[in-house]
Amino acid sequence: MTVTAILSALAEEQHGLLAQLVNPEKVSCAGRNFWQGELNGHRVVLGLSRIGKVAAATTATALITSLGVNQIVFTGVAGGIGPGVRVGDVVVATEFVQHDLDASPLFPRYEVPLYGKTCFACDAALTAKLFAAAHTALAAIVDRAGEKRGPVTAQVRSGLIASGDRFVSSASESHNLDQALRGAGLQVLAVEMEGAAVAQVCFDFGVPFAAMRTISDRADDQAHVDFPKFIAEVASGYALAIVGNLFQSL
Repeated sequence: MTVTAILSALAEEQHGLLAQLVNPEKVSCAGRNFWQGELNGHRVVLGLSRIGKVAAATTATALITSLGVNQIVFTGVAGGIGPGVRVGDVVVATEFVQHDLDASPLFPRYEVPLYGKTCFACDAALTAKLFAAAHTALAAIVDRAGEKRGPVTAQVRSGLIASGDRFVSSASESHNLDQALRGAGLQVLAVEMEGAAVAQVCFDFGVPFAAMRTISDRADDQAHVDFPKFIAEVASGYALAIVGNLFQSL
């Protein structure tokens, strides 16, 4: 039986999902609390990756080795750095790179030592379903007054996401990061702090992985403004709708 883990970095991103969990059971592992149960008839585990690559790797490993999870979906927020990526857009990852990894001159910059890989790809089939679920969710969003229905200005995009143990929060840093990655042939849409670690763990264990990130800011000098409000009012709602659609297609 397939057991799917839904991971987020912050608890606020999972409030809606936890409320819909059928037969919830709290379990603890590796110093973390998880909730097992069912969503749309599917066995799931809800958990928090915590923040940063090491914490996320520990969480992913615990899910796979101790809780029997055999596919992982990550929902969360990120800073947009790719051209045209706007606040409110959803980026579905096709692969991940660690933007702060540099073992040169022993290995090329950004390459993970001893893997011969710079990027870790997400599972193609699961990612395609997540992308379709995101499109359906955004197309069905109704404005707060409930007066109109139709296309929203936010877009669903897919591509490379960069992870690193740093909250990118200045326009100059965002620009420099984008230019450095482009110099290595890497065109990144968004930046966050966990996905690449989970992608590498899933690669090691042969577990399908897919991830989506709602763009909360442009990774610039305004990146910290109203962050909790954005998660509560936008990102958590997106996650609930998208995950709901995804489980209808699994």
